[in-house]
Amino acid sequence: MDISGKKIAILATNGFEQSELEVPRDRLKAAGATVEVISLESGEIKGWDKKDWGRPVKVDKTLDQAKAGDYDALVLPGGQMNPDLLRVEPKALKFIKDVFDAKKPLAAVCHAPWLLIETGIAKGRRMTSYKSIKSDVMNAGAKWEDSEVVVDQGIITSRNPGDLEAFSAKIIEEVQEGRHEMRKSA
Repeated sequence: MDISGKKIAILATNGFEQSELEVPRDRLKAAGATVEVISLESGEIKGWDKKDWGRPVKVDKTLDQAKAGDYDALVLPGGQMNPDLLRVEPKALKFIKDVFDAKKPLAAVCHAPWLLIETGIAKGRRMTSYKSIKSDVMNAGAKWEDSEVVVDQGIITSRNPGDLEAFSAKIIEEVQEGRHEMRKSA
């Protein structure tokens, strides 16, 4: 489970689910990757930890500074607020689409599949998500599955914080595999 030399972006803003950013970040770093948190603005973003505001996380780069070509994969944490705020930001959607178009692994957990819906990536894919957005995922043309982790040509999705160990392990595995050259375009 070594991904030394790989660089992974985590795209988030205020209201990300605390564990859904921190667990993958920590697992990816432990596997040897360089992980950078990308956000709309510099400084810090604040997480949501179950029922209240959580801890701040340092932003490494803004979307204006980040280039999809600099990363080997992208992780999208959930929480209700975070992906809802990001899905109306053209720069965020372009960054996600650029990673997807480069055929790199793209991982979304909980409510973050909203971002895959907004970019058109969800259509025709096997996916999972938090149960409250199951209909959104299905209405976007994806085949929804109730599994802890679902992978479709390097698109990795999970349901909730209880799935984070499997989610993180699958991200590492997909980064080891590299680009998914046969992946269908959105």
